[in-house]
Amino acid sequence: MPPLTSALGVDSRAVVAARCDAVNQAILHLAPTHILWIPSSTLKPVIDMVETRAREGAWVSAPLTREEEGIGIAGGLVLGGARPLLVVQDNGIGNALTALTTFAQPYHLPMLLIVSQRGGLNEYNSMIHTLCERVDDLLDAADLRTFVLDERVPIDRWATSIVGAREHAEMTHRPVILLVNLLY
Repeated sequence: MPPLTSALGVDSRAVVAARCDAVNQAILHLAPTHILWIPSSTLKPVIDMVETRAREGAWVSAPLTREEEGIGIAGGLVLGGARPLLVVQDNGIGNALTALTTFAQPYHLPMLLIVSQRGGLNEYNSMIHTLCERVDDLLDAADLRTFVLDERVPIDRWATSIVGAREHAEMTHRPVILLVNLLY
């Protein structure tokens, strides 16, 4: 399939590649000790980099079966002095809410979740729209700190914003959810 090109001549595949590269550069800079992730076609370029660098010994990489499992493991790692990073998709945030609000948040566990957003423009999966377009509202209602990276944030600020989100988690001793829109 040829790349979608907007009326302004923007190649959508190039935008996705630039956004994934910015996420990857930020992860390399953060140098987490562990990266916990849920398989996702949207996050494939990020997960591929994570797995490649894990084989090189940069960090421990572990696929998860559920998001709340990741919160529990990451929480234990934080309590043990490690610096974990979670990489998941927003359609699993509902699974993670109880773990985030009854464990990570009240026990002041600084952790960063990089959460790819789905829904909205160019979303091809009709099931996704039901939950994903309301994730921001759910996180706000749960009083979880959230930042968003999308078309409103220049791509040259993505990597520094991701690093800033991790610093915010450490400074506030709370989980921080960074919603990243890689698709459009």
